Amino acid sequence: MIIQWYPGHMAKAKRVIGEQMKIIDVVIELRDARIPAASENPVLRELIQQKPRVLVLNKSDLADPVVSEAWKQRFETEGTECVLLDSKAKSSRQELTRRVMAAGRPILARWERRGLRARSLRTIILGIPNVGKSTLINTMARGYVAAIADRPGKTRGQQWVKIGKRLELMDTPGVLWPKFDDPKAARMLAATGAIVDEVFDAEEVVAGLLRYLSEHYPSALRQRYGEDIPSEEAPAMLQYIAQRRGCLLPGGMVDEEKARRIVLQDFRQGRFGRVSLESPEG
Repeated sequence: MIIQWYPGHMAKAKRVIGEQMKIIDVVIELRDARIPAASENPVLRELIQQKPRVLVLNKSDLADPVVSEAWKQRFETEGTECVLLDSKAKSSRQELTRRVMAAGRPILARWERRGLRARSLRTIILGIPNVGKSTLINTMARGYVAAIADRPGKTRGQQWVKIGKRLELMDTPGVLWPKFDDPKAARMLAATGAIVDEVFDAEEVVAGLLRYLSEHYPSALRQRYGEDIPSEEAPAMLQYIAQRRGCLLPGGMVDEEKARRIVLQDFRQGRFGRVSLESPEG
């Protein structure tokens, strides 16, 4: 599955981020803890360049904790500061602030050596759509300062948010890349809600998700939909789910489209428990 979805506001956001990067001290890059590799944006790699970076695997409360810890160890082995975070948790504020200040310590030391008056560290939150940027900013600012939506592409502009006396955060819209050539990554991004539902093939995405859950988290499938759910083929699983959830059309025909929406919503809301869609081992 190849997806092309690059709204005009994303192209504009990329240009603005590039312009603002010259005044940024530390970059906070958010990825989805359920898909840490698939949710990396190669466009951001170009923009960040050599800036100090803190990699945040957000929505860790929805991801498999064992797999997430393996990802964290891998990134830290590669020399990347990495933190597992639930952006809705109050503890996130202290943890992320500590990590950002640690990443910015060499900058503060350089200002001190030059006899410059220390100002707040300026940081920017970057990531793909629907990865939790606004929720994290609201948590860190201890109040409602950025709009929250479960639909990708909500944040359109940039705003500065003061975090205590030491940090300033710039919020930005989520930025995707123009074309998704890796069909596996595209399916994972679609399943997690990073891409609007209207531009991908739900049949292919849900079939892949059901196959993955059946192979890696079979007990979660059984607990959610019933012990008798078939385990061999995605179409049979979907038929079973549709019957169990009453997804029927006039005449008794199965409403597969409605059943697919149920599966996607169940996954996105964490109703299968803590599930990761990819591991460091591949």
